[in-house]
Amino acid sequence: MVTASVVDFTISSEPLTPTAIERAARPVSVGMSDDVTRGVEAGRDFVEKCLTEDRSVYGSTTGFGPLVVFGGRADAEDQCDNVLQHLTAGQGPDLPVDVVRATVLVRAWSLSRGRSGVSPATLRALCDMLATSFTPAVPALGSVGASGDLVPLAHVVQALRGVGHAYVDGVRMPAREALAKAGLEPLALGGRDALSLVNGTSVTTAAAGLAVASLRRSHEVSIAMSALLTDLLGAAPAFLSPSLLAAFGHPETVVVGERLSYWLAGTAPTGLRALQEPYSVRCVPQLLGAARSGMEWAEQVVRRDLAGVSDNPLFFAEEDLVAHGGNFFGQPSAFASDMLSMTATQTGNLAERQLDLIIDPHRNEGLPAMLSPKAGEQHGVQGLQVVATSVVVAMRRACVPASVQSIPTNLHNQDVVPFGTQAALTALDQARSLRLLHGCLGVALRQAAHLRPGGATAPRCVELVEALAEVVEPIERDRPLDVDIRAAADVLDRFVEWHVPGLAHEATSSGDRS
Repeated sequence: MVTASVVDFTISSEPLTPTAIERAARPVSVGMSDDVTRGVEAGRDFVEKCLTEDRSVYGSTTGFGPLVVFGGRADAEDQCDNVLQHLTAGQGPDLPVDVVRATVLVRAWSLSRGRSGVSPATLRALCDMLATSFTPAVPALGSVGASGDLVPLAHVVQALRGVGHAYVDGVRMPAREALAKAGLEPLALGGRDALSLVNGTSVTTAAAGLAVASLRRSHEVSIAMSALLTDLLGAAPAFLSPSLLAAFGHPETVVVGERLSYWLAGTAPTGLRALQEPYSVRCVPQLLGAARSGMEWAEQVVRRDLAGVSDNPLFFAEEDLVAHGGNFFGQPSAFASDMLSMTATQTGNLAERQLDLIIDPHRNEGLPAMLSPKAGEQHGVQGLQVVATSVVVAMRRACVPASVQSIPTNLHNQDVVPFGTQAALTALDQARSLRLLHGCLGVALRQAAHLRPGGATAPRCVELVEALAEVVEPIERDRPLDVDIRAAADVLDRFVEWHVPGLAHEATSSGDRS
């Protein structure tokens, strides 16, 4: 049996956070506080009470979607099978394992609010799955993000029932075999369990949350590397004048300026540069300040989604109310995710231009072309720049907003849809592409520091170069750089996590720490 790590989550009244859901990528032990357990039990009891009173409850006494005008199946277990079977139709490559596992954690947190009427046993089964490496194989294509992420979540639930495929320790296999390997029993469903599991925006919210967590780190990486670039060029940090930045009128620009000054403390300008630097240096506070503003708004939206309940209907026992509505409509995270894609792409544009600046002998203050120690015989970072160009163009092409691509479906029951799932998955792809761009720039800056007599001058910039040097050797002779790029990206993430509190993965959102 695959066992959980020592990291524990306790599902309580506190919401999840974007950095916390990253921890679900590996086995984690998930418990529930007593008040949460009582609330889930009360919610389930109220649903059963409503059904014994012959109330009309969508998905329990009716068909699904536009077929709500017809009755559902009489047997509760058969009705659960009814919702899952017709939705198991997804296509395309499997979603990344970390996205699916984060999805299960997010769904469990939403169901734990007690408003969905899910059974405690079903909620416990989700937690038990997270304690192993078992991960459902979920196709990437199928959700419009309107009635929640119906199709991908159906594949999640089917795998937990032993239908379809799943991963254990990263190996894909039939789901029933995977359950046995992980020491899990096939999930048995009753009541409205199946509809509760699929009728939410948990894939969208999980992907958006992972994108937020990654981009927060990348934003600080961009600041740190912009400072290192400035230092290696020998540029004066006059563009960071507090009075100048305050006059711009955007507080986020001031914050970025302060962060740049933190990294550049102790820098020794050469006095050889032009009065005004290129925009990829001089306008970094304004560009990254705007990116910070957009990201902070997007993070606020995603945190609200993580704290909310996405399902239909919702059950309020204290009001004797079954409320039918649209709390599974993923428009907030759709807009937020498109914003994340835009901020990632413009930050990527900056990194690509900064890379071009440091390799150009006409602009890099005497460093050799392509940072090659012997141009022509050796090519330095020439191949790396081509890769960076490819990555940034891919990011630009992917930056078409998904949140406004509404098209009616489902017999016009879903006559306006947000496509939040596609927006969030794209934002996460953009975040991961940005890390690779930063890895490219990190390798180049490490090489520039190696070739520059004296290297970096600001102590924190020196520290950054030393961190990169631990995984990236100087490029004296041409060699493959693919591994170096990824290693640099990892080092940069860890480096800024150490320097900036709150960027590292959190063990839990309820106060516990591993």
